[in-house]
Amino acid sequence: MKPTPTYANKPTSDNPRDVEAWALAEAARRLIAAGHAKDTEALQAALQLNQRLWTIFQAAITEEDCGHPPEVRSNIAALSLLVDRETTARLIDLDFNNIDTLVSINRAVASGLTAQGEFIAQQAAMGQASAALAPAPTAQPAPPSGLGLRPAAPMPQRPPVGPSVAPSDAQPVKRESLRISI
Repeated sequence: MKPTPTYANKPTSDNPRDVEAWALAEAARRLIAAGHAKDTEALQAALQLNQRLWTIFQAAITEEDCGHPPEVRSNIAALSLLVDRETTARLIDLDFNNIDTLVSINRAVASGLTAQGEFIAQQAAMGQASAALAPAPTAQPAPPSGLGLRPAAPMPQRPPVGPSVAPSDAQPVKRESLRISI
């Protein structure tokens, strides 16, 4: 049995978004530390940790009770496949100079999870202040939380941004980077 790893810090919340964001940030931190130290054993351990983390996300989106819409599942699956390929390549070559992609992905997803949590907290605070003035909302199914590891509190609906119907003669938007909807 492997010893329990020690962590420089631990998540301060039981909220799934916070825990997932912390795990991604911790994996990125370990990759960076191994790269700065030029320690191949630490890099290998950090890469394996990152691979296990993304494997958990992959397994979570394949569960029947995941609750994420198909588009979100698709985006997470595509991103996790990219992480798998990149991690496998780094485990083979152990190149300290090529860990930036993995670090960037982990940081971007962690940032998105944290920002989503902050948005929900702001909406909840605004809702409490205006609860006495507004009629009770109708029950809506709760959207999925985080990357699908555990359910969380219901998320308020965001107003649509931009026009709701695109003109039929509009040219498709060319994207140079992978868009993630979490």
